[in-house]
Amino acid sequence: MVRDTVLAAQCIDYPKDKIKIYLLDDGKRDEFAVFAADVGVGYITRDNNAHAKAGNLNNAMKLTKGELICIFDCDHVATRVFLQATVGGFLKDERLALVQTPHYFYSPDPFERNLSIGRHIPKEGSLFYGPIQQGNDNWNATFFCGSCAVIRRSALDEIGGFAVETVTEDAHTALKMQRLGWKSSFLAIPLAAGLATERLGLHIIQRTRWARGMTQILRMDNPLFGRGLTIAQRLCYLNAMISFQSGLPRVVFLTAPIAFLLFNLNIIASSSSLIFAYALPHLVMSIYMNSRLNGKFRYSFWGEVYDTVMAFHLIIPTLVTLISPKKGKFNVTDKGGLLDNGFFDFHIVKPHLIALTLMLMGIGWGLIRVIFHDYFDVDPSVIALNVAWGSFSVIILLAAIAVAKETRQVRKTIRIDVAIPAIIHYANGISLRTQTIDMSMGGVQLVTPDVRYLNEEIEEVEIQLASSAESFPVSQISADKDRLRLQFENLPLDKRRELVRVVLSRADAWLGDEYPQDRPLQSLFGIVRCVFDLFFGTWRERRAKNRILAKEAAGKSEAA
Repeated sequence: MVRDTVLAAQCIDYPKDKIKIYLLDDGKRDEFAVFAADVGVGYITRDNNAHAKAGNLNNAMKLTKGELICIFDCDHVATRVFLQATVGGFLKDERLALVQTPHYFYSPDPFERNLSIGRHIPKEGSLFYGPIQQGNDNWNATFFCGSCAVIRRSALDEIGGFAVETVTEDAHTALKMQRLGWKSSFLAIPLAAGLATERLGLHIIQRTRWARGMTQILRMDNPLFGRGLTIAQRLCYLNAMISFQSGLPRVVFLTAPIAFLLFNLNIIASSSSLIFAYALPHLVMSIYMNSRLNGKFRYSFWGEVYDTVMAFHLIIPTLVTLISPKKGKFNVTDKGGLLDNGFFDFHIVKPHLIALTLMLMGIGWGLIRVIFHDYFDVDPSVIALNVAWGSFSVIILLAAIAVAKETRQVRKTIRIDVAIPAIIHYANGISLRTQTIDMSMGGVQLVTPDVRYLNEEIEEVEIQLASSAESFPVSQISADKDRLRLQFENLPLDKRRELVRVVLSRADAWLGDEYPQDRPLQSLFGIVRCVFDLFFGTWRERRAKNRILAKEAAGKSEAA
């Protein structure tokens, strides 16, 4: 992972005398130092790990000199045009301190991996790195996101380096710079890509750290107070911090019907007819407007799923941090792991399961009270309202629970769908033209040009880009009339660098098509389908597993 990030940085098209690459290693690993020497990049470590990532960056600033500092996390590989696209603004505006680009992830996150339609909806981060950051940019309130950005050293020097007071040093650093009148910018083009968190548990750990950090800033350097920010900037930063306080309101909204259905407590001082007359039109209109404004970045009702997954886990960390903002420490997010067997993570969704059980009990009891409403002396319309509300909560809770059904992840390298002209070189000297179907750092899948693969050995595959062509030694894994699956042989670092340039660092590597416009009802049906697949898919997997076990048992009995 780190190797390809460094090699991608070396592939950036920029004058070589104006760029220096450093590998910052807080783990003091000998193999990293050897690798850095082998590829010809700087290696910086330190005696302690004070202030985690921010401390590591501040230490590196003392040992380097460049005015513009480009930062990538260890899993973010840059495209060749990264600096060409981002540096120009600094030359035009001497008060520009930051250019941030989107965090694009080429591996599936837990929602994409674990939900049946997860890969057909916008990514969870699309809304933030789309309309939200573009809106921040409009008000000169773009904030640093920790990676895939260029920062001016003189701006950092003016605030004393990267912020170390909170665990979200990135956003806090940007806030400090903008208090002193520095500008920031957001370039809405994916110029680098990284690995998403593989499992739901890791996703929650990462988001919890973000929530704690933003809450720390809210308490210790509240954007509403202090000098230097415009009203718009204060509101943009406040919006980012308040969004992480949504855990408790979300849980209240999800579980509110239980108060009436189980305990006959009225939590809204209104009749059901007035709620239908005033609240329902508001909800319909807000869903419609969000769909129209942000429908290509976040589909209707999926925000509820994302928030519900996190809600129960955010309540305690955010409340504790509000009371005592200096508690807690920086946690590194593990990435690049494999999962040999799928499993259901009961522990991570335990509060969701408890809430779901109570909600189902409430709906069941509510239906009984509707049937015998004369006996219980209740208004059927009030119960109907709460049952409908509770049913919606059940759907959202089940969709959130479905994300905890972890699927296997046995592929060491991520496949990237891309069609590039290629030439297959056979051992007998014959070459055939074809094109790629997908590529990874481990191999390539090609369109089968003919049946020659049945009798001839393939030695190399040549990938033809517009700027150049590169050949890589391969071995055949499998083939049929439609696809050739080839594995790259062990490559020396120079060849590996060229492979990184072909697979991960192309200028257009992460420029994909937009998602279709959101259709609210279709989006809701998609969530229902995910819930259905949670049960049907589990039943189907168990049935297939039982068949395999039965065949194995039959084989053993025959052998005996």
